[in-house]
Amino acid sequence: MDRDELVRYLDAYLRIGDFPQDPSLNGLQVEGKREVRKVGAAVDAAEATFRRALEEGVDFLLVHHGLFWGKPFPIVGHHKRRLELLFQGGISLYAAHLPLDAHEEVGNNPVLARALGLVALEPYDVGVRGRFPQPTPLVRVADRLGQLTGMTPLVHQGGAEVVETVVIVSGGAAGLVGRVEADLFITGEPKHGVFHETFERGLNVIYAGHYDTEVFGVKALARHLEARFRLPWVFLDHPTGL
Repeated sequence: MDRDELVRYLDAYLRIGDFPQDPSLNGLQVEGKREVRKVGAAVDAAEATFRRALEEGVDFLLVHHGLFWGKPFPIVGHHKRRLELLFQGGISLYAAHLPLDAHEEVGNNPVLARALGLVALEPYDVGVRGRFPQPTPLVRVADRLGQLTGMTPLVHQGGAEVVETVVIVSGGAAGLVGRVEADLFITGEPKHGVFHETFERGLNVIYAGHYDTEVFGVKALARHLEARFRLPWVFLDHPTGL
């Protein structure tokens, strides 16, 4: 597939222009070879990921966390090595941060919500709000999250043992604890500053890992491209444990 055609499709499908508040330079960050034969999907733009992409023969790499975050930096040291790997393989780098959190079809949060069995989904921040068809024990939700992510989630039970309404905002959204109105809030990594407020507000919070709550979007997006354009893809897994 032609690289520029693929970029135009992704920009429109993900509505890249709808997130001006996002400093992560969404869209094509590094231009590689013109013909795309194989897509890679990864959470982070990192040297280890780029080496895997080279080994796997990836032409076009989709990531959630890109290389650029709102301010310039010198191309030296590890930044230089990262770019050299992309140039060496002629690999295009395409980043989708908040657009891939929020997207109703392939977004991290809607995909995770559907995997948990939530219904009546509606947008919440860049995440999603929904409910279980029936009240569900908190421990069962945590077990299911563990199965989906492959790690044991951290549970702060500030509320009831049975939950129905749920808000999910993947990644580093612990700062929302102070305003979430639901039985359960699911996010990625914990934050010390909201620990006491969680229990004082009577809120249940499950921290299921920043990395592990954000593998869903890039995988779903790559599957979408495979179905639409018959582009083979590979997931480049490099978990951080965080």
